[in-house]
Amino acid sequence: MDEKKSLGMDMLHGPLVGKIIIFALPLIASGILQQSFIAVDVAVIGRYSTSQALAAVGSNGPFISILVNLFIGISIGANVVIANYIGRRNEEGIRRSISTVAALALISGILLMGVGLTVTRPILEWMNMPDDVIELAAEYLGIYFMGMPFMMVYNFGAAVMRSMGDTRRPFYSLLVAGLVNVALNLLFVTRLGMDVDGVAIATVISNGVNAAIMVWWLRREPGPFALKVSKMGIHRQELKKMLQIGVPAGLQGMVFSTANIFIQSAVNSFGSDVIAGSAAALNYEAYCYYIIAAFCQATVAFTSQNYGAGNHKRCKSVFKICMMLSVVFSAVANLLISWRAEAFLSLFTTDAEVMKYAVERVHYVLTIQFIASSYEISGSAMRGLGYSLTPMLLTVIGTCVLRLVWVYTVNVHYHTFKVLLIVYPITWVVTGALVMGAYYMVQRRVFAERVRTV
Repeated sequence: MDEKKSLGMDMLHGPLVGKIIIFALPLIASGILQQSFIAVDVAVIGRYSTSQALAAVGSNGPFISILVNLFIGISIGANVVIANYIGRRNEEGIRRSISTVAALALISGILLMGVGLTVTRPILEWMNMPDDVIELAAEYLGIYFMGMPFMMVYNFGAAVMRSMGDTRRPFYSLLVAGLVNVALNLLFVTRLGMDVDGVAIATVISNGVNAAIMVWWLRREPGPFALKVSKMGIHRQELKKMLQIGVPAGLQGMVFSTANIFIQSAVNSFGSDVIAGSAAALNYEAYCYYIIAAFCQATVAFTSQNYGAGNHKRCKSVFKICMMLSVVFSAVANLLISWRAEAFLSLFTTDAEVMKYAVERVHYVLTIQFIASSYEISGSAMRGLGYSLTPMLLTVIGTCVLRLVWVYTVNVHYHTFKVLLIVYPITWVVTGALVMGAYYMVQRRVFAERVRTV
């Protein structure tokens, strides 16, 4: 491979802390920008429209996630497979993987668009969306899902770049697309008098810009990483590996989002002001979660390459460093926002009643969100070693099942917004204990087996 011309990172040699931070920072910025596509929609609607419109735009996160998470998980599988080939210096494997990823991006995007447009209205009705919100929510989602092919092209392309250590260009692409989104939101809503349809159209266009930039870069990538449209196609061996790792990760995300839909349904039962307040606070939960997600992706990429190269000691160091950095960085962000909650939330609403519920969610959930690092980093380390089913099952049990039990038992008996929110920290602690314990067992077994076969 022509490493001198690559914009990637050498993950196999040298000090780890600095490289992991350099790898993660653009991912954090990228996540914030990606979330800003929705957050800007929420902010513009919250400032220039009604609380019903704010609820319609801001409460759809769990529903969108349940549809896209399977394919986001498969993109993680692609990341692991390509990174492992890089560690083994297998150029032909990289070429086959890039070809497979390109085909998967298009197929998944078209499939998601079709499914999203078909099931939107029934899902919103099932979620007990209030009558004064459901029409606006359906209109927003109907337009939003038209941009799914663009979103998948970007996500799979970014996975390819992350596998070789390049997290800067996905950030630059999102930066341009984010600026386009802000400009179009303001144009459509404040100048042309549009409502939820305007912010949805702006998001679709900006996702299209994002995808176009990513394709342009990948087509000019040197050596085996270059995207060749004429050679796009599914290679069974690479697809199988990606699915083995990616499908459990994606199913975990889908089940996780399903549990959150039940929670959102419970939130919806409190009325539009609570929905709007929860939606405003959710933006900051998503922003801070991207810090954890960035170190998760660093864990996957660094572990995959070093495991492929047979460097077990470095894999152990990657886990410890990523866990420490994830906890510290996310805790600082959580506590800062919680400290000045009303100031941050004022970007999304000026309604006093909506603000009250938004602040409640920040104090009960966001303040200790860093605890989720325990199971997210541990699960990512296992995926980097090729074990994706174990963290999926434990996360489903520790987080999703427990949340459903809480919604239909404790929440029914003590029907308040505060009681509903307490389920988040409880499930983080339980799931963290389960997944961290599993990681140490898997790590010992995998490394011992690898030594015996060498």
